[in-house]
Amino acid sequence: MKLLFKKLRENAIIPKRATSGSAGLDLCACIDSPLEVKAGEIVKIPTGLATEYVGDEAVALLIYARSSLATKHGLTLANCVGVVDLDYRGEIIVAMINHGKEAYTVSPDERIAQLVVTPVLMVDTEETGELSQTVRGEGGFGSTNKF
Repeated sequence: MKLLFKKLRENAIIPKRATSGSAGLDLCACIDSPLEVKAGEIVKIPTGLATEYVGDEAVALLIYARSSLATKHGLTLANCVGVVDLDYRGEIIVAMINHGKEAYTVSPDERIAQLVVTPVLMVDTEETGELSQTVRGEGGFGSTNKF
C-alpha cells in the first residue's frame, strides 16, 4: 500500500511522520504569508496537496488536530475530524477554529494537522421495519447513570 501526493503548488510540503512511531503524517500550511486566526474565527487553510491511495484495502484519510496547537493555543479542527474520501482528488484543505482567547498566527509551512490512514468497512444499507431487541433498547444519553 502507498499514499501518493501531488503538489498543486510549488511550495507544498509532502507530509511525513515526526517520528518513526507517529501514527499521523504532518500536514503543513501552504500559504504565502502569515495568517492570523482570531479567537472564535474559522479559517480554511490550504495544504497545496492532492492525494491518491494505492492499495486493495478500503481506507479513508482522517485529519486530526495537532495536540500542541490545541492544548497550547486552542487551535483545532472546525469539524472535529476531517475525512478525505478514497475517491477525492481535490486539494486537501484544513478547516480550523480558534477556541482560544487570543489570536493565533499560522506561519507558512507550519505543521497544522495530522493525516491518519484508517481502514473503512464498506457496508450496504437496507431499510427495515424492525431492529433486534437489546438490554439497553432505546436508552440514550445518561441511560446508564453515567454523566
